[in-house]
Parts: sequence; C-alpha cells; structure tokens
Amino acid sequence: MSCEATLRRTPLYDVHASLGARFVPFAGWEMPVQYGSILEEARSVRSGVGLFDVSHMGRLEISGTDAANLLNSTLSVRVDNLGVGRARYNVICDSSGGIIDDCIVYRRGRERFLLVPNASNTDAVIEWLEEWTPDGSDVSMKNVTADVAMIACQGPEAEETLQRLTDFDLSISNLRPFRGRTMTICGASCYVGRTGYTGEDGFEIMAPSDDAPALWQGLVDLGAAACGLAARDVLRLEAGLLLHGNDMDTSINPYEAGLGRFVEPDREAYVAGKALRQIRDEGTARKMIGFAMEGRGIARHGYKIVDGESTIGEVSSGGPSPTLDLNIGMGYVPTEYSEPGTRIEIEIRGRPVVAQVTDLPFYAGSNVSVGAL
Repeated sequence: MSCEATLRRTPLYDVHASLGARFVPFAGWEMPVQYGSILEEARSVRSGVGLFDVSHMGRLEISGTDAANLLNSTLSVRVDNLGVGRARYNVICDSSGGIIDDCIVYRRGRERFLLVPNASNTDAVIEWLEEWTPDGSDVSMKNVTADVAMIACQGPEAEETLQRLTDFDLSISNLRPFRGRTMTICGASCYVGRTGYTGEDGFEIMAPSDDAPALWQGLVDLGAAACGLAARDVLRLEAGLLLHGNDMDTSINPYEAGLGRFVEPDREAYVAGKALRQIRDEGTARKMIGFAMEGRGIARHGYKIVDGESTIGEVSSGGPSPTLDLNIGMGYVPTEYSEPGTRIEIEIRGRPVVAQVTDLPFYAGSNVSVGAL
C-alpha cells in the first residue's frame, strides 16, 4: 500500500481538486496547501474574507454528569464555571507539565462539551483523557471528526459574508468572540464559534459532512477566497499564534511558551498542577520570543539561534510576512536574551544573519483570536 493510499480526505476534497488546489500530506490527511499565490491568499484574509478547510482537526463530543470533572482534571483551565455557549482556549499538559496539545473547548450544554484538538494530536488527546477517566464515572467521549466538517471563515468581511447565508444575528453584540451557537446555514444545522487562527475576526463552522460542499460553495459565490494551509501558517505566524509540533510539544511547558495566562494550576484535582506550580514558582530558564530579521534571509523551523560562536536557541517558526513586509520568526532562547530590542543572530545556511527580538504578536489586527478570551 502506498503512503498516499493511507491519507484521509476531508468531505471537501473534490471541491479543492476542482479549484486546482495543490495537495500535501499533513498529519495523516491529504490537504490543500495552496490554490495559487500563498501571499495573495493571505492578503485576501487581511483585507476581505478567506476560507480554510480545517476538517482535519479533531472534534470530540464529551458528555455525562462527570464530563466537567474529567475536563477540569486534564485541561489547563476550569470548565465547570464556563457558561453554556462559551468557549475557552487551553493547553493539555502531561504530568511533567509538557504540552500534549493546545485546543479549544466549547460548552454546548450543562453536561455536554466539544473539544477541538489538533489533527496530529487527536489520538494522543483521546488516550490522555481515557487514562484519567475514573472507573465507573459517567463520561461519554465520541470522536465525530468524520461526521462533522469544519470550515474557517476569516477576515474583516467574514461577518458580512456569512450573515447573508443565515438568519441568525451574527453581530458582535450578539455573538461575541469565543462564543458558539447552533444556527442554520444554507439549510444545514451548524454549530458556529466566533474563533479563529488568523488574527482576524471570523468563524469556525462545524457542519454535517454531507452539507459542507454546498456551504463552502455558497461562501465562495459571495466572494470568499479559498485559502490553503500555507496561507494559514503565514497568518497565524503574523498573529503570534503557536503551532503544536513547531512551537510547542511535550518538551516545552506553557510558561516557556508564553501561555501562562491560559493555565490555572492551583487546583487539587488537576493532574499537571503540581508540576506546573513548581515551574511557575521557580521560573523558566528559556522563553519564547518573536524576532524580525534585519539582514537578508528567511528563518525556518530548526535553524540555530546563535550569539557569536555559541548556539543559544532554535527557531520554531519563521517566514516572510506579507502584511508587514518583513521576514519574521519565533523561537526559544535563554531568558536573558528575551527582552525586545535584543540583537540575536539566526544561522542561515552556515551564515549568521542579524535579527532583533520583538514583542508578540507581530500583527494585532482585529485581535479576536486567542487574545480575546
């Protein structure tokens, strides 16, 4: 069996193929990486509205009288005080404080939650939750990833565009960031969260798989641009949003990653609490930074960050920013190198190139993504 034959396809695969998408293997899925110019796709989201097929991400329905207790003990934030219809960003840490995944949890009912992990980590998240599910507890966990497609509609014109396909009032006063509601779109019952991963206002639409192609086409007919994973990576980097597998993994804790504000470690039942309290109280020796290149060259994942002859860190993400017309990146360095304005060097093909540490995010935009919790 070939590698290609093992890749999964989303319900929108044929739509992407008809649009001339170039596909790449990603986290076990055959995903569209671009349709034309990556930079043009990214700019369409900054100036108008763009669509991303994010159906490869996990959708886990967790319900039962003990569902909140399970999530309270395994997520970095409490969910028992989360109102119905609200969502919260969090990280899932192992017993040492390493990041298994970052995800969004929605509360859809008093005893009903929806957890959205990254595609490559869905199985690991399921295993972690199952490991900490007490025997005899009333918890049901159902993986509905194959049954429910997910489309991200992002950009300053996202609300106006999606509003034309639904009678639900999408105005920001009625559906604030990190809220979710069930609504009918193009005749399909969808659950829609005002969340995203681009630094722009927008929505993540979860629709029955069979209805996803018509919904996608309806948005395209209204002017939304089809965008691939490459543009999504450019946009999330500009917005300073981390990518698990690049910018964090189980060797990195949330305090090093700058995600401490999404951690509530002082809970007795929280399985990572002891380790995270110790890390928080002792402080960390390294820290995530953003940087802008001053010399010519593009920093990429895995490149060394150096100070003279010494390697002091590693680039976790990097690339050109079409919005800022700069080459930018993120990485980990010793804390003493993390102050904005500090000059560092990135080793690019054996040559040190000067960069300057900057504040994150690079691009604030409408800033209704993670920072709007």
